[in-house]
Amino acid sequence: MELNERPLHPLFAAEAPPFPLFAPGAAAAIRAAMDRHAVLVLRGQALTDEAQVAFSRQFGPLELPPSLNVRTAAQVRRVGEGIFDVSNLDASGAIEPPTSPRRRFGKADQMFHTDSSFHALPTSWSLLSARIVPPQGGETEFVDLRAAWDALPAELKAAAEGRSAWHSIWHSRAKAGFDLPEQTVQDRLPPVLQPLVRLAADGRRTLYLGSHAMRIEGMEAAESDAVLDALHDFATQDRFVYRHHWQPDDLLIWDNRCTLHRATPFDDLNEKRDMRRTTIQESGIETSAVAA
Repeated sequence: MELNERPLHPLFAAEAPPFPLFAPGAAAAIRAAMDRHAVLVLRGQALTDEAQVAFSRQFGPLELPPSLNVRTAAQVRRVGEGIFDVSNLDASGAIEPPTSPRRRFGKADQMFHTDSSFHALPTSWSLLSARIVPPQGGETEFVDLRAAWDALPAELKAAAEGRSAWHSIWHSRAKAGFDLPEQTVQDRLPPVLQPLVRLAADGRRTLYLGSHAMRIEGMEAAESDAVLDALHDFATQDRFVYRHHWQPDDLLIWDNRCTLHRATPFDDLNEKRDMRRTTIQESGIETSAVAA
């Protein structure tokens, strides 16, 4: 099956016109396109939650949404099982109030990150379905970390090569101004160690970092901060960034192992934005990042 994809950026990212997601050969064609592009926009895919979950499971076990009491049980039920609710909406579909803890928790999504790098089981892809799109703003920006590695100065490559970094969701939330919960809650999502350089699905070397990366193992804090900041600043230059302008019914897939992404602001107190994400683990059984 041919997707007839069209490049969206000189380095990565492509879009494909509408086609039946469950047609014979579609999954294999999507895998091949993802290896090439790392970010793939499938236009005109009006999905139910059930269809999104079924489609996503063709590519591996799902990461299940955790429960940390940031949302009420009613809010979790707004979307289907296995779906991350990436919206500014409450359980009734109304816009969340300014004081909502969930709204404050989600502010960190406006920093470049890779989904669930704080999970001991790294994720492969995320799939985001656009159900309601605001008229202005609310784009998503992506970084090609393979291209960034290729262009990285030798001294920064040497600083990153063979190193690992500790990743924590609480690190990124604190940077975004979220009031951290009590230690017993934080302990359910402890920091995990991830390689700073790894191989992408296409065999290219790639950086693996983002706002969850808090410290490089074996380095003093000041040196670690300097290296992580230098890597981040280099990788997020405009030449490595694709900005996606959403259309209703877009299904956007990206490879968490070789990209960063972030949400951009919009008038979230007056306009609705309803996005629903499924995320695929590299291996293992379907589970959440939260320790039992």
